[in-house]
Amino acid sequence: MKFAVLDFETTGMSSDKDEIIQAGLAVVDEAGTVCSTYASFVRPSKPIPQEITRLTGIADKDVAEAPELEDMLSEIVPLLQDAVLVGHNVGFDAHFLQAALDRGGYLPFAGRMLDTVDLARIVFPTQPSYALTSLTQALDIVHERPHQADSDAVATAQLFLLCRDKLRTLPMFTLQRLHAMFDSDRYDLGWLIADAVAWRETQPPLPEDGIHHFRQFAMNVGDWSDEANVSGEEESPSSADWPDMDFERYLETVRSGLQTIFPGYESREGQDIMFREVREALQDDSHLLVEAGTGTGKSLGYLLPALYYGRKEEKKIVVSTHTIQLQEQLRERDLPLLQQVLPMSFKASVFKGRSNYLCLRKFESRQQIPEHALGKEEAVSRAGMTVWLGETTRGESEELNVGGRGREEWAAVASDAASCLNRACPWFRRCFYHRARNEAGKADLIITNHALLFTDMRAEHRLLPAYDRLIVDEAHHLEEVASSHLGQKTSYSSLMIPLQRLWKDARTGLLPQLIGSVGEMPSDYAGAWTEKLELLLPKAPEIRDAWERWMEALFAMLAANAPADETGSFTLRIKPTDLPAQWEALSVDGNNVIQLLSDLIRPLEKLTVEIREETDELTVQGLLTDLGGVLKDLSNIRADTQSFVTLGRPEFVYWAEGHSQYRNRSVSVYGAPADVSGLLKEGMFDKKASVVMTSATLTIDKSFKYVTEQLGLGDAEQRGRLKTAMLPSPFRYREQALVLIPRDFPGIKGRDGEAAFVEALIGSLRDAAITVGGRMLVLFTSYRMLRHVHGPLKDSLEPVGIQVLGQGVDDGSRSRLTQQFMKRPASVLLGTSSFWEGIDLPGDALTCLAIVRLPFQPPNHPVAEAKSEKLQAEKQNPFMKLSLPQAVIKFKQGFGRLVRTANDKGIVILYDTRVIDTNYGKYFLYSLPGPKMEHLPLAGMTSRIKSWLNPEADGDNNAAAAQERGDMR
Repeated sequence: MKFAVLDFETTGMSSDKDEIIQAGLAVVDEAGTVCSTYASFVRPSKPIPQEITRLTGIADKDVAEAPELEDMLSEIVPLLQDAVLVGHNVGFDAHFLQAALDRGGYLPFAGRMLDTVDLARIVFPTQPSYALTSLTQALDIVHERPHQADSDAVATAQLFLLCRDKLRTLPMFTLQRLHAMFDSDRYDLGWLIADAVAWRETQPPLPEDGIHHFRQFAMNVGDWSDEANVSGEEESPSSADWPDMDFERYLETVRSGLQTIFPGYESREGQDIMFREVREALQDDSHLLVEAGTGTGKSLGYLLPALYYGRKEEKKIVVSTHTIQLQEQLRERDLPLLQQVLPMSFKASVFKGRSNYLCLRKFESRQQIPEHALGKEEAVSRAGMTVWLGETTRGESEELNVGGRGREEWAAVASDAASCLNRACPWFRRCFYHRARNEAGKADLIITNHALLFTDMRAEHRLLPAYDRLIVDEAHHLEEVASSHLGQKTSYSSLMIPLQRLWKDARTGLLPQLIGSVGEMPSDYAGAWTEKLELLLPKAPEIRDAWERWMEALFAMLAANAPADETGSFTLRIKPTDLPAQWEALSVDGNNVIQLLSDLIRPLEKLTVEIREETDELTVQGLLTDLGGVLKDLSNIRADTQSFVTLGRPEFVYWAEGHSQYRNRSVSVYGAPADVSGLLKEGMFDKKASVVMTSATLTIDKSFKYVTEQLGLGDAEQRGRLKTAMLPSPFRYREQALVLIPRDFPGIKGRDGEAAFVEALIGSLRDAAITVGGRMLVLFTSYRMLRHVHGPLKDSLEPVGIQVLGQGVDDGSRSRLTQQFMKRPASVLLGTSSFWEGIDLPGDALTCLAIVRLPFQPPNHPVAEAKSEKLQAEKQNPFMKLSLPQAVIKFKQGFGRLVRTANDKGIVILYDTRVIDTNYGKYFLYSLPGPKMEHLPLAGMTSRIKSWLNPEADGDNNAAAAQERGDMR
């Protein structure tokens, strides 16, 4: 058997309208050798579009003398004879191949086809991206010229062989399960898996070191505990190995250890202050707000004193982060380092929300679904999870790439409390969630996230082990996450996903499965139960149809009452005193959903109790437990729908959102507390002995007043229980960062204001980018303006070799765009809200940061609007008390992208002249950590950038130029 690995570069995506401009083919024999290759440009009948030239590097001049399509086909058709066609996203290449064969008068290709995207998703399920360039880089495959057909074909051939080799060496249980998922007559991928099974049967048994076998699954973990440790009782940390040393000696010991590992390590003033402030707050039962800018080393700044205090006093410490990225940094970098340098041992665990963990019982039951009921996407997702099970030790969703349809597959197998059999479950002692919870119970230090913190608060503190000392990192997000998690959100899919789990069609879903299982039970009641269950079956499609009607009515209300924003999104606040005209009819539709849900939930709950009492059969018990979980989800949706329809909580702000493109499927309805300060005071600050909150951005004009008020810390401050600390930065900001404000830059107001602003912005960004050679990040507050700038800026910079990357315009996630930016220094990256924080571009990766507009949030967001109304009622200024502080904090986050290390040097260009033209502008500038700041005419920007970056070359002694600049600091 031979494999023909094919790749085409084309003038576009349509095989009907577009043409092949380059063909690459690599032929692989059964032994895994690339035995021949073919590569050729192909002359199209029309010019190559500019965007294709940008992507591939192939221009009209390259194909001017190339062979025509018929000549290329005459070369590759013999190579395709009796071959299996392989491609990365093979459907794309196959469509162009079949269209070309048809035009050339050849018979269509009728052989098997294999897609290395699907294959890689199965055998490498934890890869963050399945783009060919990402895979070749991650798997160390030589790929010299991405988006050139010959290079892509050879790289895809190497990827295919790597995938096939891994497939053949998977644990035998895993391979057999994959074989059962893919019918080789239905899927060509099934043929390859069957071939791997057949190959294994001819080989001596392979060693499966570290693999545990249970219930016909191959896993990378065994029992997590014996019966003595699953009683649910927490183990108290022992102080037996506690060294007899005071805090100062402890710090000196740690510093010495750090200097051994990092010879250049030096203690930092800010970090030393933080060590003592955190330790005192924990010791004195006080709360602490500590602003620690970039370079302070705040992770060690709180971990070192927390572990000292926690181990010495035998107190459990919880650390909460906002992002998974920081959580993983603590797990992978900081905690292992501390294990090396601390003078005592400690136990740390990472504990996430329950839905982050795989439920093995659910996963096993999903494997029982007949393969003919599976679509290819579902089968590939499930196959990838099966392979991952033999590799993971944690069972966390973050390890997997669960994008697209994989999210639905994960939702069906995620752990949840309502469907947990606990110790009755055969998987209990291998359960990933209970493993993590057991480890958290034994740990001195628990790393969790803000979301679980508030989920635990709503669950009356039953999720996290008991603790009374909390450290909150990324604390500037605390209020926002509290508002979200102490409120409610119901989207179109909120009901559709559990409803589909309950009933998908006559054969699939929990309800049809239960009917089948009950029908086989040796019980006198089985017939009656089956009859009652069958009567409930039609309820599911009725609910689905009623839900669709309500979502359509909600979207119609949005479209009629809320203008779409620049992205096509609608947002409408529902005020009890000013209801939309459609509200009465819409409420009827909502109440209909509520009633239909009740008509299903009540009898099903009653039936499940009756059936459970009559059987001990594990399969039926599992079905009933899963059904109970779905019924709980449906009950929660019913309660949230009731709350929204009746506007039942006066302390909540209610609103609806949707999008013009996806219409009713995009609709979500929300309810959130307008003010969380009281909830935080009561649920967190009054209950916990000490809460330490840290972030790089907590102050406004050197004051903690705003965050103190928003978080409900006023009472603690009055009683002397709140301490604050602003840590000095280790960076020399006056030498490392220059803020330039072009004082004559056009404003945005007026009829033609935005057009003039954008035109001037494009020209200035172009000049700045050429001056610094790329290495430039531009932060926008408006996606619409980003799009307006992207095209013209790209056209003006490409001729000088500088690429322009735009969030939401160019393909890729934030992390992928950031990686592309760092790989090619001559780049300008345009980003909106998510780029203002959380991205790290140290050293030469970033030289110039441009801030287009001050980041004021839209004042018409329902929660912001409700807060403003409350402030106005209290005779306070909403702009000064709310809008301005929020914008300053985000501005500081944006500024923080520039200087990331002690050796960074760069420029911030601020195009919003309100910072020098308004009274409130000073709050933005005075909140920065001490950079040099100047305002100057736009015409002088380029020379000032040059002189700042190269003072020796330029001298910077021109008195006239210095006088023209307004040195503000």
